Amino acid sequence: MQNFNHLITTRPHEVRQVLISDLHLSPEEPALVQAFLALLDDCLALPELKCLFILGDWFEIWIGDDAYLSLAEDERQTHWLTPLIVKLKRLRVAGCEILVMHGNRDFLLGQPFCNLFGGELIYEPYTLTVGQQNYRLEHGDALCIDDKKYQFFRKIMRNRLTQWYLLNKTLEKRLAIADNMRQKSQQNNANKAAYIMDVNESAVIQAVKDSDALLHGHTHRPDIHPISNDKIRYVLGDWRLLNGGTRQPKVSAVIGAVTANVGEDIIADSAEFGLLECKILV
Repeated sequence: MQNFNHLITTRPHEVRQVLISDLHLSPEEPALVQAFLALLDDCLALPELKCLFILGDWFEIWIGDDAYLSLAEDERQTHWLTPLIVKLKRLRVAGCEILVMHGNRDFLLGQPFCNLFGGELIYEPYTLTVGQQNYRLEHGDALCIDDKKYQFFRKIMRNRLTQWYLLNKTLEKRLAIADNMRQKSQQNNANKAAYIMDVNESAVIQAVKDSDALLHGHTHRPDIHPISNDKIRYVLGDWRLLNGGTRQPKVSAVIGAVTANVGEDIIADSAEFGLLECKILV
């Protein structure tokens, strides 16, 4: 896996699409927010970039679009989300699509928020064609079927009636519910075997049966795994703060990139997908 300090690699004119997941952005982790802004600067410098995918858990917690949309104009000016929106909007105006998928922590994210920067909410599974191959994109939590309790919880939380019920609570009550859920999740995960929180092999084989490759995040275990019949499973990484507390902390992120020769697009035979690690200086 190649390692870069910036997304602007040795072949910037060949980068067509960038795929990231599990940023877990929040005001409590400003270094991660600054790293995302730095990545967007790199994206703006890539002359042929056509699409940015955010494949779930963009935010550590999302209690509804109205938490931001209901703010007064002066409140928005100082809100930590505003610089992200401004830079994403610049990227969209520059001709790069921004496609956002739900994760297990931001499943209440809606199209109204994405409209602020011209983004589009997409749903799993999503098919991405690279050269002559079809890649199945998803967040990844649905593949962890050995975790029975989580799958039951996921089914309830993804139900439209449940989401309607939550979104009709006050912001304060939603925040309290989310904090309680996060604490319980941390307690439960601490007692679970590692394999339970990883993907199930049978679920992976079933998911990729009609595709050439599978790409997901969620597990925080970035890697490349061969599957039977010459298929491949790619796992994006979570964004991790390195040497925190120092004057120049870094954030590590394993991301995906689709490249193609100059003058060609992602369905050309030369198009390729690969993982790379970015260590972004904050």
